[in-house]
Amino acid sequence: MSKEAIGSIPFPRQGTTAEAIREELLNLQRSDWRHSEGRLPLHGYFASTAVSDIANEASSMFANTNALAPNAFPSCKKMEQDVVSMTLHLLNGNGRSSGSITSGGTESIILSVKAARDKTRASRALRRPNIVVPSSAHPAFDKAAQLLDVAITRVPVGVDWRCDVPAMERAIDGDTFFIAASAPSLPYGLIDPVSELSKIALKHGIWLHVDACIGGLLAPFVRQIGYPVSDFDFLVDGVRSISADLHKFGYAAKGASLILYRDQEDHQFQYSRFRSWPKGEYITPTLAGTRSGGPIASAWAVMNFLGEDGYRETTKRLMALRDRYLAGFDEIPELAVLGHPQLTVLTVVSDEVSVFSVADEMRRRNWYMSLVAEPAGIQQTVNLVHESMVETYMGDLKAAIAFARTQDPDEDFQLLHASRVVTY
Repeated sequence: MSKEAIGSIPFPRQGTTAEAIREELLNLQRSDWRHSEGRLPLHGYFASTAVSDIANEASSMFANTNALAPNAFPSCKKMEQDVVSMTLHLLNGNGRSSGSITSGGTESIILSVKAARDKTRASRALRRPNIVVPSSAHPAFDKAAQLLDVAITRVPVGVDWRCDVPAMERAIDGDTFFIAASAPSLPYGLIDPVSELSKIALKHGIWLHVDACIGGLLAPFVRQIGYPVSDFDFLVDGVRSISADLHKFGYAAKGASLILYRDQEDHQFQYSRFRSWPKGEYITPTLAGTRSGGPIASAWAVMNFLGEDGYRETTKRLMALRDRYLAGFDEIPELAVLGHPQLTVLTVVSDEVSVFSVADEMRRRNWYMSLVAEPAGIQQTVNLVHESMVETYMGDLKAAIAFARTQDPDEDFQLLHASRVVTY
């Protein structure tokens, strides 16, 4: 990301035509990577053209509504409640469960930490409030810690690249009020041992959050079609909250996520309330004030358009494609898949070639590359837009590995590239 000053340009003195605006927007768009071409390994989640069309149409229809004002826009309230309720059904919520739609996974995670902090403070004093997360957890937890003035400890993962439960417990002290797991983690695509963490949370009387932003709307259907998926949701007793992105494998338009709570009493600690101003009581359930109804409507439309049968059929194709990627990686002796991914985030590493050299060559072959710094790896978040490109990808990957074998970079090269890996 550039650290240069943006500077200023004059505000347009006169407006221009809609046609000229559209042309300029198209010119700007030409510099963007197109998700539809199948060369992006992340950033987009595709089910079908029909799903994308209805997601975008619904978003556009409700773009000018405001979910902050349910009395003015009861449609937003109804659709939000429906989406929360349907997802709670998927994730084994109960009659007391509750939740909200947010702008994305980061907001959902921040709200989970806020609710946990405030709920804990209501029952006991915290001298040095702190949270404990695995080193593979999303940086949104650090952002939450900064914003909410709590300390955070990141615990190194175990040899299987998942959360090290005993090490997590050792990091807990009397002021720890929150621990977290991922389902799956973004760097490695692996589901942490949530059931084991649950025992720790219940033993110490602290909050357990599961970041299922990637897997929350996918894992239930993966399990339904017969693939093994570790328990991670409200079936696990100690799980108090879950974040799950609707704009990932829920296939809604960006940005839409969910923060879900086992008990609606916990949900209330997420809210902000203010009365000391002339207008009267001001209540916001999420971090945002104004919330466009567009993303909410998009999620509602896709869920009702696909239904459980549609999500299952889409997931069957998706997992079959995932298996094609795994088979392709298995045919390349220089590469190894990290751990045992149960969903569709795959990370490959190599002891024989520099994956950064491989990535450089893949970029020259017009692939956008998603990298992992530690251990050095190449990441692929498989979705159905990749169906037509998997063989081309594997062919170019083999060629890139052959090229990388001729480079023989030294350790300094590896360290330099690892330090420059940008997640997004």
